Amino acid sequence: MISVSSSHSETDILHGDVAESRGPGDNGHKGVIYYLCLQATRQGQASYAHVHEIIAGLRHRGWQVALFEPGYSNNHRRVGMWRRLWNFAVLQRRLWMTGKRPDLLYIRSHHAVLPTLACAKIRGVKTILEVNGTFEDISLSYPWTRRLWPLLDLIGRACLRTACAVIAVTPEIATWVKKVAGKKHVFVVPNGANVSLFHPNAVPCSSLPFPYVSFVGSLTRWQGIDFLLRAVDHHEWPPDVKLVIVGDGSAGSSAKQKAALNPSVVCLGRLPYHAIPGIIAGGIGGLSPQTDIQGRAEFGLYPLKVFETLSCGVPAIVTDFPGQRDIILQHDCGLVVPPEDSAAIARAVASLYARPEWSREMGSRGRRAVEQGFSWQHRADATSEIISMILEPDFHES
Repeated sequence: MISVSSSHSETDILHGDVAESRGPGDNGHKGVIYYLCLQATRQGQASYAHVHEIIAGLRHRGWQVALFEPGYSNNHRRVGMWRRLWNFAVLQRRLWMTGKRPDLLYIRSHHAVLPTLACAKIRGVKTILEVNGTFEDISLSYPWTRRLWPLLDLIGRACLRTACAVIAVTPEIATWVKKVAGKKHVFVVPNGANVSLFHPNAVPCSSLPFPYVSFVGSLTRWQGIDFLLRAVDHHEWPPDVKLVIVGDGSAGSSAKQKAALNPSVVCLGRLPYHAIPGIIAGGIGGLSPQTDIQGRAEFGLYPLKVFETLSCGVPAIVTDFPGQRDIILQHDCGLVVPPEDSAAIARAVASLYARPEWSREMGSRGRRAVEQGFSWQHRADATSEIISMILEPDFHES
């Protein structure tokens, strides 16, 4: 994989595989894709897995993919707004100054990608915009942006309308895109799991206190961390079961404070992607206690942690929202609890602990479900088919 960041020289990309491609079909290759992601993807975050797994899958299927991402993606320190904006501009300029014309631009949705979408339109380069949420999601991370809502809404709609096609990560988001942008070509490709990395035989972390349940992901308000931490204090939480938390974010300080006061909580912070499977596989359950802040749940929730938990043969405990709830109920591979209900979370954990054979059976069903339809291989297959369709000479945007 070729990664181009603001810390690289403008000629770095010319020394990779992409420079050798002459176009679709040459030398057994399907074509050249430039993947633009202005969001910093850091190991331990869902965005990292999504971006890199899709790229790996496309490359395996014959596409040559160059990733353009900010140079601070591997830097865990907070980056100021003005530096981010400067990086966005430099990165997009570099994409167009490589001297190579891609067959397609695959762009992870971000308000700042409009210049690249517009330039691609002018130059006749086909584009796919991957949409992971609605415009309102930005205010969850950056509340101050609510003052700029009319402008952000205008830019967001322009991005959707300018792209040749849109890939949404949930059916509900796809419906929303069709409504706000009038797009004809909108496809659904949800999250998945790497079944080779996340599997029931992943080596557990020997230093962790068994038995435990795990939470892996960003420690943010909408992940339900507060209710999860309260669940550990509930009288129905089994005293022998620990809660292992992997990740960081705005609620990280609350998790660390709880761990300092309650030995049943273990905070590991952010960990490399390859370290996660053993932690999940060693637990008796995985948790996804999502909440419905600002109505985000109505657009469907398919958290990466759910697919990775099931792929490890471990039952998942999820809150009752479209997407994650439907997977669990359809395949009988976990438990569904009401949102923002700490007592229900505690009872669900107690059920898994009290009935280990029943839990293992649910975990096995979850693993089969992922193997049969929820792996990154399936997601890459779908994405590759969409790209091939868009690159057909008779493809029409409208």
